[in-house]
Amino acid sequence: MLKQSLQQKLLQKLSPLQIQVIKLLEIPTFQLEQRIKEEMEGNPVLEYADENNERTEYGDEEPEEREPKEEKDEISFDDYISTDDIPAYKLQARNYSKDDKQEDIPFSNGTTFHENLIAQLGLRILNERQRNIAEYIIGNIDEDGYLRREVDELIDDLAFSQNLEISEREALEILAVVQDFDPPGVGARDLKECLLLQLAKKDQTNPVVANAYLILKHHFEEFTRKHYDKIARRLHLDDDDLKDAMDEILKLNPKPGGSYSNPMTKAVQLIIPDFILEVEDGQFQLSLNSRNIPELRVSNTYSTMLSEYQSNKKNQSREQKDAVMFVKQKLDSAKWFIDAIKQRQNTLMTVMEAILNYQKDYFVEGDETRMRPMILKDIADITNLDISTISRVSNSKYIQTHFGIFPLKYFFSEGLQTDSGEEVSTREIKKILEECISNEDKHKPLTDDRLAQILKEKSYNIARRTVAKYREQLNIPVARLRKEL
Repeated sequence: MLKQSLQQKLLQKLSPLQIQVIKLLEIPTFQLEQRIKEEMEGNPVLEYADENNERTEYGDEEPEEREPKEEKDEISFDDYISTDDIPAYKLQARNYSKDDKQEDIPFSNGTTFHENLIAQLGLRILNERQRNIAEYIIGNIDEDGYLRREVDELIDDLAFSQNLEISEREALEILAVVQDFDPPGVGARDLKECLLLQLAKKDQTNPVVANAYLILKHHFEEFTRKHYDKIARRLHLDDDDLKDAMDEILKLNPKPGGSYSNPMTKAVQLIIPDFILEVEDGQFQLSLNSRNIPELRVSNTYSTMLSEYQSNKKNQSREQKDAVMFVKQKLDSAKWFIDAIKQRQNTLMTVMEAILNYQKDYFVEGDETRMRPMILKDIADITNLDISTISRVSNSKYIQTHFGIFPLKYFFSEGLQTDSGEEVSTREIKKILEECISNEDKHKPLTDDRLAQILKEKSYNIARRTVAKYREQLNIPVARLRKEL
């Protein structure tokens, strides 16, 4: 039975401007410039606020005198009546003048890691079948130089993808060919095999190399756990022989593919600070890094044109009305985008100023012991902004200070109380842990229990399991693995 009823619901609907602001808050400065370019390419109504200040590819003003700019073409709504016939240039921003230098981007034509392996394959005498198997194996080697797949999986793949039936013995024979390539250790299926392949290419008559090979071949687990006493006892090695063998192993490369350094195959992360903090006469000077961020405005030509057509709505054809609506939408979109940029910049400064004031003692010299415990809610309460907004601002943003460049997340940490009731940052605790471990006797490294005891002596009453958690967060191994001969 059908039934009608009235329901009252409270829904929060975001405006187009709010959506733009949220999206822009999430991206760092180095992505903002590209985001502005994309918006300008899709919206002809947007233009640079200072038309005379044209930019080069890197945002610098050109010192040479400009030739007088050509007059702009007259724009008419008739140009928008047939949207399918709109020329591409009318949908793109005029970002360059004829005086701008169109320099070619330098391009490196060096060989990649996998191309280098294929090139070495060409030096081996193999038939077509063997070459196909070898190429497939090389294609499954990762950037570190390891073959992360099982041999039987490769056999199945070759059968299905290339209709090539091979035995396990044949697959292992071709794998051995690839493992003989440079860099030594390439094609290994695990760390043990990788290190053994490298040692196999060294002089086996050398007792140091021979001992190192025996350690990895027969006592790899004891080696990874640093049970040196067991290794020495089982191989009948004195302390000097054991140390020489360990030094030989430490010279090996655990990631042979990583040694093939090539900028064409590696992603380079460029950190561009979003904020710049300077100290002048003892006073903080905080600013946004907006060097390459152009100031935008709505084109007066389009605004005037829209006003004229809206004042004369009579005698307009359907096509003209559609064109008017198209331009109105572009004008609204341009205004929202410009307002969103301004709100983004204001919000960034508001949040960073709150962080700066909250951590004022730290920012004087960058002393971690002066850093206060601070969570997202602390800054949200100060700025009257939502916690999600603080999270978006602090994510992927960096500040340049007089003592280094830091991500904003670096300044957030939980707090603990000392025996005297003073609240301290967990970052201060971690700093003490790092100092204790860096100064420890590596022959008798400090256990987590001993570290907890040291912290307690300094009035930091922390359980052993908490010490272990902080140590793991610092990527510091347990005491047994820090032990040296």
